Amino acid sequence: MPISNNQIKLVKSLQQKKFRDEYGLFAVEGEKMVAEALRSGFAVEHVFRREDVGDDVMARISAQSSPSPVLAVVRKPASNDLRPRRGLYLALDSIRDPGNLGTIMRIADWFGVTGIFASGDTVDLFNPKTVQATMGAIFRVPVRYTDIPDVCREAVGWGGRVYGTFLDGDNMYSADIERRMDLPVIIVIGNESNGISPEVASAVTDRLFIPPYPADDPGSESLNAAVATAIVVNEFRRGL
Repeated sequence: MPISNNQIKLVKSLQQKKFRDEYGLFAVEGEKMVAEALRSGFAVEHVFRREDVGDDVMARISAQSSPSPVLAVVRKPASNDLRPRRGLYLALDSIRDPGNLGTIMRIADWFGVTGIFASGDTVDLFNPKTVQATMGAIFRVPVRYTDIPDVCREAVGWGGRVYGTFLDGDNMYSADIERRMDLPVIIVIGNESNGISPEVASAVTDRLFIPPYPADDPGSESLNAAVATAIVVNEFRRGL
């Protein structure tokens, strides 16, 4: 479909969080992502294709260095009331990198995570880099921005457990891990640089450690947040 100058300005503005919040919209790019959006329950407001608007316009509205052949403007979902009841959840404590958040979303989607809680200072889910990194998981995994310590305490109040990774934690492969998921189980993922904050750590019930190999000669100082997420979630799903 043709695109007006006002629509061009609108789509370009969605690269900034304040306008995504103001209009309640975000953009997705690429054939796969647009197809995912159209199959989802999200409201797709506009679809712009290169053959309709031309290369120059696609370059103007795209947030990517190499513009995609198709871009869709999608309405953000209404705020959800995700609560830690039964199932496996992730709690993101100040994840700042859009690529990490997007990859964590993909991991959650792959391993059937019930939902994700994110601290208020976690990067915006609808950041263009995050959206692309989710590879469609954004349309399937519910995310709620909230107070992480409160959510952790709520899960414990329902009889659940809250896990986090620490250098002084118990070896993850020999620790007592709850795999039944008939109660809420939360895995906390800490900030890329500082790990889990003291306030959130105080709400963790089980401290885990991902052992390096060899155990007495670790190489890297730490793991990438998304990599650590994949390792821990895989352990919780192992054998099920």
